[in-house]
Amino acid sequence: MKIEEILKSKIRSIPDFPKKGIIFRDITTLLNDKEGFRMTIDAFIRRYCNMDIDFIAGIEARGFLIGGAIAYELRKGLVPIRKEGKLPYETVSHEYELEYGSDTIEVHIDSVKPGDKVLIIDDLLATGGTSLASARLIEKLGGRVVEIGFIVELPGLGGGKKILDAGYSLFSLVQFEGE
Repeated sequence: MKIEEILKSKIRSIPDFPKKGIIFRDITTLLNDKEGFRMTIDAFIRRYCNMDIDFIAGIEARGFLIGGAIAYELRKGLVPIRKEGKLPYETVSHEYELEYGSDTIEVHIDSVKPGDKVLIIDDLLATGGTSLASARLIEKLGGRVVEIGFIVELPGLGGGKKILDAGYSLFSLVQFEGE
């Protein structure tokens, strides 16, 4: 069995959450499975061990879990990307549009220096708004986005295309097509 099939089998699908017609892909079952979690991190390490990366940026909140493990294994620093008002020191922020409204993410102003090469990690790619905002936030500090990586991608929602169209490299371990 391929790694994608194994990981997919360990991700719980919850119909009609958070609203009717949505199938929520719950990675907590993957994180809770010691072999599945190890396989996930190992797959990312194989992908990134030979890339020139200075920092791993984890997007709140599940991106912290995965990004932290990857940063540890690669011996890199971890940059937390958080929702507005959650970081204690001076920040730089980026506001972005959501389907119904807007949101703002922040990072400490001294977390990335000009020229730093940053890998952005999150658990799931849907429409791509938060991921693109995170990339722009890293660039505001002068950093360069090496790639944006995910455990799960939902190609039918178009986020991957938006990321690629914006000129970023994209990687996902598992894709759920219209299920």
